[in-house]
Amino acid sequence: MEQSLPKRILRDITAVVVVAIFMFPLFWWALTSIKPMYAIFNKDEVVVFDFVPTLINYAVVLLGWSRAEIAIESGSTFGVGGTSSYDSRQTIIDSIIVAVGSTGLTIILAVLAAYALSRMRFRGREGFLNWVLGQRFLPPIAIIVPLVGMYKVAGMRDTDNLFLGYIGLIVIHALMNLPIAVLLLKSFFDDVPKDVDEAAMIDGATRWQTFLKVVLPMVRGGVAAAAVLCFIFSWTEFLLSLFLTTIIRTVPVKITTFVTSTGSEWGFISALGTAAILPGFIFILLVQRHLVRGLTLGSLKE
Repeated sequence: MEQSLPKRILRDITAVVVVAIFMFPLFWWALTSIKPMYAIFNKDEVVVFDFVPTLINYAVVLLGWSRAEIAIESGSTFGVGGTSSYDSRQTIIDSIIVAVGSTGLTIILAVLAAYALSRMRFRGREGFLNWVLGQRFLPPIAIIVPLVGMYKVAGMRDTDNLFLGYIGLIVIHALMNLPIAVLLLKSFFDDVPKDVDEAAMIDGATRWQTFLKVVLPMVRGGVAAAAVLCFIFSWTEFLLSLFLTTIIRTVPVKITTFVTSTGSEWGFISALGTAAILPGFIFILLVQRHLVRGLTLGSLKE
């Protein structure tokens, strides 16, 4: 039954208000990133729009502007350290390498494991599923001390070998995301009738061909949804990246270095934080067609 006009208006107003409440922190974050220093650190009032927008904060974190260049641009060096302190170009590259690498590794392993758990019956299957789920209950802080020791002995710290440092961080992020990816993808494979597999194998396809050419294309949306979650989890992960790396700095770790003995550099923090949203946003745009299908897969049953 169609709702009356007053109810529809009330529903729309409520939806706008709820969205505005959740979007306001992002709006304020982006607004702060284009404020000059005097507007950010004004002690007399909260400056909202009464300021001249500037891109100095972005120039520092994304272009590596020096103190001299900022002094010329703004006429003040207040709150500005050396170039190397805030230049975050390498940080963004490091985060992209780790997030994309761990997402790719997680999805490859999770797709294979989820298909096997969905289609094959073996002793201890339910117990194995519970064990996989249990891995997500373990907080990273519980294993961080032995993990650091293991990485040091294996020579996988970035201070010993930079390449192995990347590999080590990619692997641990992948292991962190693997349980949720396996369980999520298994639910998508479960939504595909087993009759599809049987029909393909009756027509002469092997199990591997059935998986690659028949079943996997049917759950592309689910794979895209799992990939987005794994990318976001890896992109925003802080604790493991902090303890396992020294040279390699992901975005969350880099932001903590902007808190200095003289105070927090909110302009630079907000600029890097706002810029850090873009890779995830771009990644979601690339898979949005499959993502929408994946999030609705299984919602309707015949």
